[in-house]
Amino acid sequence: MRILLVEDDQTVRNFVAKGLSEAGHLVEQVDNGKDGLSLAISEKFEIVILDRMLPGGVDGLHILETLRRQGNLTPVLLLSALSDVDEKVAGLKAGADDYVAKPFSFSELQARIDALVRRNRNEIQPQTRLTVGDLEIDLLSRGVKRAGQRIDLQPREFRLLEFLMRHAGQVVTRTMLLEGVWDYHFDPQTNVIDVHVSRLRQKIDKPFGRPLVHTIRNAGYMLQE
Repeated sequence: MRILLVEDDQTVRNFVAKGLSEAGHLVEQVDNGKDGLSLAISEKFEIVILDRMLPGGVDGLHILETLRRQGNLTPVLLLSALSDVDEKVAGLKAGADDYVAKPFSFSELQARIDALVRRNRNEIQPQTRLTVGDLEIDLLSRGVKRAGQRIDLQPREFRLLEFLMRHAGQVVTRTMLLEGVWDYHFDPQTNVIDVHVSRLRQKIDKPFGRPLVHTIRNAGYMLQE
């Protein structure tokens, strides 16, 4: 794994970096918050080990909050000599995935890192099911259900529904549908979209009373509750 280690205490930094390197990881080390934040934003790491207290006006919580605010979900493990409950709560609320109080053993640190990485990898498994309200499709079995009732769709109807569900709550234009569902990169000047949307509505909307597929005038379509 590629790991970013942000720690100003040279003794702790060397201790952690040595252990991680011996375990086969690639470790980028910095001793201040400014450089740590820059690296965490600009490069990709599988985990960030971050000291809570750092010199230079940019501390661990600031780095953590900035990453989460920007949508960076890289697992972060906080190291800190501040071991009271309030400090741990503050770190976890800021977006830390785990918190280790100093002093610590390397075996504990390694176990916590392994657990974080396992959890993160499980969370980013490919999506196999899409749901909007009581409508559900299984991308593996190609099954479709609404309110627990099975719905049979033709392959193109399934692709159309999948595309709409992946963009649920958004206006989907005719151009988007032609490219995403029919693989056309031009307008064939036919009513193929209208015909398939109508068929789809007959199957997923009409029997259930409450429509999910909506026409957005002069724009396209939207699938929403």
